Amino acid sequence: MAISSQIAPAASEGFAIYVHWPFCLSKCPYCDFNSHVRANPPDEARFARAFGSELAHRAQMTKGRVVSSVFFGGGTPSLVTPGSIAHILDAIALCWQIAENAEITLEANPTSVEAGRFHGFRSAGVNRVSLGVQATNDCDLKMLGRAHTAAEALHAIDLAASVFGRYSFDLIYARPGQAPASWRKELAAALSRANDHVSLYQLTIEDGTPFARLRDAGKLSLPDAGCARELWDVTQEVTDKAGLPAYEISNHARPGAESRHNLIYWRYGEYAGVGPGAHGRILSPSGRRAQAAERQPEKWLAAVESHGHGLVEDELLSPEEQGDEFLLLGLRLSEGIEPGAFEAVSGHGLNSRRIASLIADGMVEYTPQGRLRVSAEGFPVLDAVVADLAA
Repeated sequence: MAISSQIAPAASEGFAIYVHWPFCLSKCPYCDFNSHVRANPPDEARFARAFGSELAHRAQMTKGRVVSSVFFGGGTPSLVTPGSIAHILDAIALCWQIAENAEITLEANPTSVEAGRFHGFRSAGVNRVSLGVQATNDCDLKMLGRAHTAAEALHAIDLAASVFGRYSFDLIYARPGQAPASWRKELAAALSRANDHVSLYQLTIEDGTPFARLRDAGKLSLPDAGCARELWDVTQEVTDKAGLPAYEISNHARPGAESRHNLIYWRYGEYAGVGPGAHGRILSPSGRRAQAAERQPEKWLAAVESHGHGLVEDELLSPEEQGDEFLLLGLRLSEGIEPGAFEAVSGHGLNSRRIASLIADGMVEYTPQGRLRVSAEGFPVLDAVVADLAA
C-alpha cells in the first residue's frame, strides 16, 4: 500500500537554520563539540560576512522555505557582538521568508560580560536564550571548567527572565561524587528560577577530552550505574513535580513550551546548517541530503571566501539510512514516533516481532493514538532499545 506523502515528516515539521560560532574563551574538559580557543580574537566581521555567503548558498538549495526557527550555537555565540547577530539575521531574512512567530535562540554563557549583552541581543532579534549554567555551586563549576561563578549564573537567569520572553538553562548531573539527595536539593532550587524549559544532561566521558584522560589515569570517576539510575529517577520526579516533564530524554518543558528548533531535529524535519562543522538535512528533488561543513574555522572561512560555501559533505541518504536516523532521533521524544512516518522514510515497516519482545520486556509501548514510544523503564537504556529496533 502506498504511504501518503502527508505522513512523511520532513516537509511538515518546519524549516530551521543552525548557525555555528566555533570559538570559546576556554575549552571545558568534558566537551567534544567543534569548539576552538584562539590566542587572539577572531575577525568577527569577516566571519559574519562568510555566514552571509554560506546562507545564500544554502538558500539556493532550499527555495521557497519559510524559516520557523533559527539557533545560534557553538562554541560560545554570546561572545559575538549583537551587531553581528543582527547582520546574520538580516542575511537570513534576505534568503528566506521568516515566520512571524519564529523562534530565534542564542546559546549564552552566564558570565557578567556576556549577560551584559542580553539587551543588545534582544534588539538584534533574538527572542530566546539558552544559558549554559551546568551547576549552581562554585566547587562543581570549577571542576567542570566553567568560567562563571554560581552567583553569576543565578544573576544571568534573573536577567534573562527580565529581557526575553522565553529562556532555558542547562544543568549537568551525575557529576563525580554527586549523591541523589544533594542533586534533588540543587535541582529543586534551580527550578524555582526556571520559566518554561530546562535541559538536564547526565555527564558522560567522551573520548579525546581531558576528562577521558583523567578517567584513564584513575583520577576521575563518575557515579556507578546504580547511583546514576537514582539520579535519573530524582531528575524525573523533581521536574514532574515542578510541571516541567521530560518531552525528550534530556529536555523538560511545560506543555507547549518545547524548543521548536530541537523538535524539528527530533521529528526529522528539514534544517540548514552554516558555519564551521555545522550539519544539515535538506530536501532535494532527488531526496533527503546529509550535509556537513569543514570543521576547522580558518579552513572553513577560506573555503567560503573562495567558493561561497564550506561544505565538505553533501550526500543523498538511502532509505535505510533515513530510517535509522528517524528512529534514533524520534525515539528520544516522549511522544514517540508514528509508525507510518517511519515506513514513509525507510520504505519498510518496523519489525513487529522485535516490538513485541520489547513490549514484553517493558521497554516500549504504544500510545492510544498508535504511536510507538520508549517507556519510562526504557529511557535510561535508550541506546540499546533503538539499536534493537533498528537491527
